[in-house]
Amino acid sequence: MSSPSKRREMDMMKLMMSDYKVETINDGMQEFFVEFNGPKDSLYEGGVWKIRVELPDAYPYKSPSVGFITKIYHPNVDELSGSVCLDVINQTWSPMFDLVNVFETFLPQLLLYPNPSDPLNGEAAALMMRDRPTYELRVKEYCEKYAKPGEGSEDKSSDEELSDEEYGSDDNEDDDDVAIAGNPDP
Repeated sequence: MSSPSKRREMDMMKLMMSDYKVETINDGMQEFFVEFNGPKDSLYEGGVWKIRVELPDAYPYKSPSVGFITKIYHPNVDELSGSVCLDVINQTWSPMFDLVNVFETFLPQLLLYPNPSDPLNGEAAALMMRDRPTYELRVKEYCEKYAKPGEGSEDKSSDEELSDEEYGSDDNEDDDDVAIAGNPDP
């Protein structure tokens, strides 16, 4: 078997060749960010999240640490830290898995099939079980507010809130007195 450092390099190359945007931290291969798109046919479709990945020295024999930097509303993701509660990463990891599995299978499955009975975000889990339509609306609001593609979604991290001005409001779209950038006020 190849050394853990060679495997780390191979897995990162496979991830980048699978069209994932990967940004290393401190020019190393142990910590990096990956741009992750919400899975099709899910409440998260159309959203883009910045995911932090940390590979332990013993990778691939020990699982990677994966967490959302961009804020997300999900029963199995801690809203403040972005930590992910996912058995396959946290408990049943095998060296047969690689980083592409994390981003093409494990995280999409987590978003498609949340498990409210094993929550990291108790409020999201309770809302999902108690009032599914309101839960789904909240998920979509978070996607719109924090995970918009191409609008600096990576900067809307889980430790900051957006002001109404940054978020924008659809309430005033039809008003004639809305200022438009580049046009002088009358």
